[in-house]
Amino acid sequence: MKKDFETWFHSFTETIASWNYYVNFPKVSQNVDLIKEQLEILNSLSNSNDLEQDFKDIIIKYPETLKVLPILLAKRDTKITINDNEENKVYDFSEFNMSIDDYSEFMHKSGLFEILENKLITNIKDFVTGIEVGMDTNGRKNRTGILMEELVEKQLQKAGLHKNVSYFQQMSVKEIEYKWNLNLNILEEVNALDKRFDFVVELNNKLYAIECNFYNSGGSKLNEVARSYKAINQKLSTTPMQFIWITDGKGWESVKHALKDSYESIKYLVNLYDLKEGFFTKLQNKTT
Repeated sequence: MKKDFETWFHSFTETIASWNYYVNFPKVSQNVDLIKEQLEILNSLSNSNDLEQDFKDIIIKYPETLKVLPILLAKRDTKITINDNEENKVYDFSEFNMSIDDYSEFMHKSGLFEILENKLITNIKDFVTGIEVGMDTNGRKNRTGILMEELVEKQLQKAGLHKNVSYFQQMSVKEIEYKWNLNLNILEEVNALDKRFDFVVELNNKLYAIECNFYNSGGSKLNEVARSYKAINQKLSTTPMQFIWITDGKGWESVKHALKDSYESIKYLVNLYDLKEGFFTKLQNKTT
């Protein structure tokens, strides 16, 4: 028997962030190391008394330094397009194929010369390390998804399930149809025919498609998530496959009504606390 919604919701987890969630420092260090030689060459600009001329001398003598200029503006692209006076101008840093004045103009108008001149940057390598740290935070959303999948997989294994035997990861609808000889065309009615499920579990000759997610922050998108999974559950309930949605996170507080609606409709809507309480073991022991 299901818990009442408020009791269930009260058991939600505040965070699943691990030590490497906030910043992946090995990745930051690796990215900086890849360009450290060019950064060390450019670092002489931090003590320059004639920035523009010294910059020109450097890129003439060491044209490979051009490739690292975009990262000074937190861009990984080798080309940067600027709208200047209603005209787009493309600065190409992949090789020395523009005039030296164009590159100097880029340094001026982007503000890079100014912060160097005002000694706001005293070490370009350290500056880029800081930029890499900032850019790495953009990966937190992906890391949250990976962490959630790892937690779910750990509970599957704890219940005695084995990867690629009784549970499978990231399976498309087509792959599921092929492996178990199913027809899931009904998912086309909810635009889910191209979907990949995070896990597919086979227990007691029954199949379960699993989606898992964790939301640190709310927003209108979560309304659509709840609606979408409710629709997928409804369609799968008419097939030999059942749907399990594992979700958690304080982000749901702002759209609790949408989650409650799904909770009342989806038989297997569970959170991390439910998993720790042996959800998969209980499911495995079910005879009906």
